[in-house]
Amino acid sequence: MDEARPLWATPLQFVFACISYAVGLGNVWRFPYLCQMYGGGDFLVPYVVMLTVEGVPLLYLELAVGQRMRQGSIGAWRTINPYLSGVGVASVVVSFFLSMYYNVINAWAFWYLFHSFQDPLPWSMCPLNGNRTGYDEECEKASSTQYFWYRKTLNISPSIQESGAVQWELALCLILAWLLVYLCILRGTESTGKMEQLANPKAWINAATQIFFSLGLGFGSLIAFASYNEPSNNCQKHAIIVSIINSSTSIFASVVAFSIYGFKATFNYESCLNKMILLLTNSFDLEDGFLTVSNLEEVKSYLASAYPSKYSEVFPQIKNCSLESELETAVQGTGLAFIVYTEAIKNMEASQLWAVLYFFMLLMLGVGSMLGNTAAILTPLTDSKVISSYLPKEAISGLVCFVSCAIGLVFTMEAGNYWFDIFNDYAATLPLLLIVLVEAAAVCYLYGLRRFESDLKAMTGHALNWYWKAMWGGVSPLLIISLFVFYLSDYIITGTLQYQAWDASQGQLVTKDYPPYALAIIGLLVASSTLCIPLGALGTFIVRHLKWGDTASVA
Repeated sequence: MDEARPLWATPLQFVFACISYAVGLGNVWRFPYLCQMYGGGDFLVPYVVMLTVEGVPLLYLELAVGQRMRQGSIGAWRTINPYLSGVGVASVVVSFFLSMYYNVINAWAFWYLFHSFQDPLPWSMCPLNGNRTGYDEECEKASSTQYFWYRKTLNISPSIQESGAVQWELALCLILAWLLVYLCILRGTESTGKMEQLANPKAWINAATQIFFSLGLGFGSLIAFASYNEPSNNCQKHAIIVSIINSSTSIFASVVAFSIYGFKATFNYESCLNKMILLLTNSFDLEDGFLTVSNLEEVKSYLASAYPSKYSEVFPQIKNCSLESELETAVQGTGLAFIVYTEAIKNMEASQLWAVLYFFMLLMLGVGSMLGNTAAILTPLTDSKVISSYLPKEAISGLVCFVSCAIGLVFTMEAGNYWFDIFNDYAATLPLLLIVLVEAAAVCYLYGLRRFESDLKAMTGHALNWYWKAMWGGVSPLLIISLFVFYLSDYIITGTLQYQAWDASQGQLVTKDYPPYALAIIGLLVASSTLCIPLGALGTFIVRHLKWGDTASVA
């Protein structure tokens, strides 16, 4: 063990660092979306099952590996078996992909935070058109919050093929976000701290991937954090604490999200009704107050039969207002964080205050996750004597942040949001499944479960009970293989991958097929990390074979 390795000041500091990394933006936007998509409270069944058989055991496994080996992901897996160095490299590659796009979310949070001090909030109403005779047509067809997000923030292009120019305001926000991350890194270890849906296989695989992403399994961040622990630290207890707090935060965030969904749906429904009442009253010269919510449908039927020609002229402007359809509208990711929540905030009292608090919270969640993610990249690099002998830790950190920021400028272009979705959807999903599968198999069948059990008992003084052995040795790997097979079969059945593009003429998202070069990049993202595992093993075999040949020739 490296006796000079820096350590956490206290075990509590380590726990807070893991919580800060695990509790992130996925808890705020992805978990509530999945609950809505897969039966509300019913989704908790597959989620809790996956948490029990995948999340907690594999979290404990990674913490134990990092604490035992006291190295970053590359060194830790190379110590377990020389042929596993590619597992650590794959984790670093996935973490690098994540760092390139994830900090863009913090840039968006900075952008909204700066605009939250305006009165009124800039997304609270549509801007006037060029002639100042009415509101902007695109904004009227969409909504003020959608317009501010897609047009003012992203200035989004109509398709991924039209890259457009870099949005320099967002680019400056991205640079600011990376400066914040770098300053935190410089302080080092001290600062990082419906029931039928149950039969739907997608509900189970989404529950599993949500846990993987939320807990940060397979990225190498947890191994990096645990490598700075005292060898006697009780990482089993900490794995359970982090898992419970992370899942509790997701459930709490869902309660808040569903409250906002209900508020938004009711507000939009009532606004729709009022617009229809005003439209019919003005079009048919009805007496003010005659048309109400209670008699709207009855009067519409009467007007359609009594004045068919005039009603047909007005009909294209008439909408079927439905509270149910508003409630069933599912929004995830950036749409939930920057459209749904902002629409609720704009209608609150003291909206500027709530906006500042909300986007400051998003920023803190994002930065906490980024620190853990960059630790997964920096720890293996600073552990490497080849690199650290030439460059100090500050220079390595600065170089990683600079390269990630430079590449991240792609996501500030007019088509940047489409590339953001590609990285978010494909850069880590399949690779994480493979990485975690190899990790579990390596500990149990290459390093040896009995040997690892002895190591844990020597470190913590506690024997490993049957639950951890059963999960690591059989249940978790078999379930990951099942998820892996289902994911591939679902992709084959689904066919061509598609994405949601913004249509300014309609003021809404439309579905389009990815062009061939985008599909090629998706394949490259998946392959570049997963191939590290077999290539790392092959490289080790070749090097060892060459050394053996040299030794034999000398003899």
